[in-house]
Amino acid sequence: MFTGIVEELGEITAVETLDDACRFRLRGPVVTQGARHGDSIAVNGVCLTVVDHEGDEFTADVMAETLKRSSLGALKAGSRVNLERPMAVGERLGGHIVQGHVDGTGEILERKPSEHWEIVKISLPADLTRYVVEKGSITVDGISLTVVDAGPDYFTVSLIPTTLDLTTLGHKQPGDPVNLEVDVIAKYVERMLGDRAQGAGR
Repeated sequence: MFTGIVEELGEITAVETLDDACRFRLRGPVVTQGARHGDSIAVNGVCLTVVDHEGDEFTADVMAETLKRSSLGALKAGSRVNLERPMAVGERLGGHIVQGHVDGTGEILERKPSEHWEIVKISLPADLTRYVVEKGSITVDGISLTVVDAGPDYFTVSLIPTTLDLTTLGHKQPGDPVNLEVDVIAKYVERMLGDRAQGAGR
């Protein structure tokens, strides 16, 4: 489990294409500290497993299903990525509960800079709109953010200078894809209410 508080802006150093997957080599001096084979690291919000670790780099395999459902397939050597290690038990939950299981992808539609922050408008797949509410939480490329405005096929977030400086959202432009993970609590509530309604119907 993650919190959506990005630890560092890492870099893809190599991409190896396999038959039905690919292998990334990534540089991340912070997240590789104490890293071991089998550990989890979120890469742009996708929970990946460390295969090998050497120095400040690690490799991770990405299966076809993940490439299909996320924006990781668009990454190449030199791409910057948001990196986060799993939350340790007993630590503060600075963002919100993030699983690292991407629900879909959106696209940067518009950026509106102001003096102290920037409003970013992002497209929202139709099957995810019911989970996104004003002032609710959403994960964009692994970043825990608060929804400012929730439209029928988009949402907006307000980014402070720290987020712009230390994450991929500081340099992504209109047309660029982003990974989206909605609040898992909303999905559980929907499932439980649906089961209750079915029970009442019976």
